[in-house]
Amino acid sequence: MTAVSLPAQDWAKAALEKSPRHREYVPIKHGDRTVQAFVVYPEVKAKAPVVILIHEIFGLSDWAKEMADELAGQGYIVIAPDLLSGFGPNGGGSDAFASQDATTKAVSGLAPDVVLADLDAAADYGKKLPSANGKLFVTGFCWGGGKSFAFATHRHDLSAAFVFYGPPPPDVSGVTAPVYGFYAGNDARISATVPATTEAMKAAGKKYEPVIYDGAGHGFMRAGEAPDANEANKKAREEGFKRMVETIGKLNTGSTTHMLRPVRRGAKPAKPVLAGVSCHEGMPDGDGKHMGPVEMAAIM
Repeated sequence: MTAVSLPAQDWAKAALEKSPRHREYVPIKHGDRTVQAFVVYPEVKAKAPVVILIHEIFGLSDWAKEMADELAGQGYIVIAPDLLSGFGPNGGGSDAFASQDATTKAVSGLAPDVVLADLDAAADYGKKLPSANGKLFVTGFCWGGGKSFAFATHRHDLSAAFVFYGPPPPDVSGVTAPVYGFYAGNDARISATVPATTEAMKAAGKKYEPVIYDGAGHGFMRAGEAPDANEANKKAREEGFKRMVETIGKLNTGSTTHMLRPVRRGAKPAKPVLAGVSCHEGMPDGDGKHMGPVEMAAIM
């Protein structure tokens, strides 16, 4: 069978191929399992933080790798494990599946304990790199957004977790790092979970800062970068990326400001909004309603 990647990703592949940064595939072994990871290094003089990037429900796609490269361009070592490693046809990974539907089903069926073990292995590998400075972050998108939140309940040496339109874990009591949420205005399936998550994190004494991007749809970090992106998704994508990079920079250096390196597109800042997010592009959004812009303070 011929592998089929996520549609309309030629632009992501082309951007990745133009990158000057060093990238490689690394087999990370833990127990009797080997996870293939896509690793991108920044072009910097000093040691850098490590960011674990968790892919969407579409597997380690061209876009996920391009996103890893772009984040590395901001000065971070990015490790994106292929969580489908060994689960594809003939023992392959994400690129071994014959259709997007098959990839989605496979990712949906991954055992949570296996995912956590894979992420732990990727994090352990990253922290031991000679060029790593000891700071560890996690970010994820869609299905990976939910897994990044879950990882924050499990991994206690994280400096922060960045959750892009993913659902919360059932129990947040184990969270020790600040959690920053990035949600779409037109994504009620996940948006409906945010108020309860806000209350749960507040009750547990955890820091949780959810932001909603009005008018954007689920998957805006990918959709907002596509050639046919609408203005709301573009704006959410650029402002979300800026917020994540500046937050990592602040937590890494302790500085209250961090200069964002140039990115491909510019967008006007979006206002923080309390709301949630959904996990599949094209999924029903309930009644389609969403909350309007509301300034959101940090919840401790």
